[in-house]
Amino acid sequence: MTRPVAVTFAETDLDTLADLEGRVAVLVEESGRLDAGARRVNRLTKGAVARAVESPRFAKLKPGEAITLAWPTGMAAEAVEIVSLPRRPSVAEARKAGARVARGEGALTVLAGNRRNAAELALGAALRAYAFTEHKGEEAPAPGPVTVMVSDPSAAEAAWVPCAARVEGVYLTRDLVSEPANILNTIQFAERLEGLRDAGVEVEVLEEPDLEKLGMGSLLSVGQGSAAPSKVVVMQWKGGAKDAAPLALVGKGVVFDTGGISLKPALGMEDMTMDMGGAAVVSGVMRTVALRKAKANVVGIVGLVENMPSGTAMRPGDVVTSMKGDTIEVINTDAEGRLVLADAMWYAQERFKPAGMIDLATLTGAMIIALGHEKAGVFSNDDKLAAAFLKAAEAEDEGAWRLPMGDAYDELIKSDIADMKNVGGRTAGSITAAQFLGRFVKEETPWIHLDIAGVARVGKDTALAPKGATGWGVLALDRLVADRFED
Repeated sequence: MTRPVAVTFAETDLDTLADLEGRVAVLVEESGRLDAGARRVNRLTKGAVARAVESPRFAKLKPGEAITLAWPTGMAAEAVEIVSLPRRPSVAEARKAGARVARGEGALTVLAGNRRNAAELALGAALRAYAFTEHKGEEAPAPGPVTVMVSDPSAAEAAWVPCAARVEGVYLTRDLVSEPANILNTIQFAERLEGLRDAGVEVEVLEEPDLEKLGMGSLLSVGQGSAAPSKVVVMQWKGGAKDAAPLALVGKGVVFDTGGISLKPALGMEDMTMDMGGAAVVSGVMRTVALRKAKANVVGIVGLVENMPSGTAMRPGDVVTSMKGDTIEVINTDAEGRLVLADAMWYAQERFKPAGMIDLATLTGAMIIALGHEKAGVFSNDDKLAAAFLKAAEAEDEGAWRLPMGDAYDELIKSDIADMKNVGGRTAGSITAAQFLGRFVKEETPWIHLDIAGVARVGKDTALAPKGATGWGVLALDRLVADRFED
């Protein structure tokens, strides 16, 4: 796993600033008021900080944006970052400020003074410093350590403990999404998840004979054309009361999706290494709740398959039988993720009787058409659970938007020869996919479906991540666990 950048907190020492190497960041309010650290750097640089703050350019900065002074006079540092940040920044503003100054190379020292959001600032820096370089022949420069100088290091370190766990979860998710399918096949994926035992997670791997015994004909049909065996990995974190029903997180883990017999176009098919993004997010959340020792019971279940065309592959027109017992007419073998989730979700409910269930999947291209790469689609049968998730997502600045469901959409997936068909046509494609999944949700189970097709991996840098895998959902789901499911 990619190791996060090292973060330490130290008491502010103005006498050492002149000798600091690497980069130094000072935080300045929009009013231009300089705190003690910024005033010291201003004196060392013979007024350069004040001149920058008084410039029209500083006035135009948004919270978290910065002006860079390269090789400043009077300091050993190679750069001073002058960051615009309110006195009481929001969580998102603090993280973006940390992320902004983390983009450079070498050691970074942030003069945070007595600001309360120092840990969130460090979290932003750690998330933005991520780089997936596993398969590069030339060793890429590693991000330098981050030192945050604060007035109360002990308080900042205590606040950093859960933040560090969240960084670990996001990094795991990004690593999994970034890996190519010849490296991260179903076997390797399961082996990596077995490594979560080191954090205290109980991990079981269900093999194909186990899945056949359970009647998971829907999930197994997706992988029957691949040489890679289909698997279901069950992860349990038992941090809550012994008898408390868990939150169940269920992830689609299609390690590569050719579309099967309904073959995808060649252009862009290389992106289908990320079609296990839902399973990656579930894995990241499980690592986070375990590392921060969440006082909650959380179950993560991921269905791992590969969708390949071959002489044994599922065909359009086939009828498969789910673990629930419902039959499914396969109209399009490229609508395979819902076939995986149907059995995984039913298994989660049958075995664990969860207090709530959330599935995640890079499920539909229609979701990207609807919401772009800014927000995930949210579908739910429970207004309270949906509202709690949306609140958590907003607090974490992870875009999400609730879309409707209803009987009229359900009509679109009726089949003439089976209990349902796996697609409902081009009309409302994301909604009919959610309606399909809804047929595998028990009436008593509060449920959310998250379609993360547009947010799991993006083609340009974001505030907290470089181009590529984002780790979207780990922060919001961890906050939901803390807000709603912890004792």
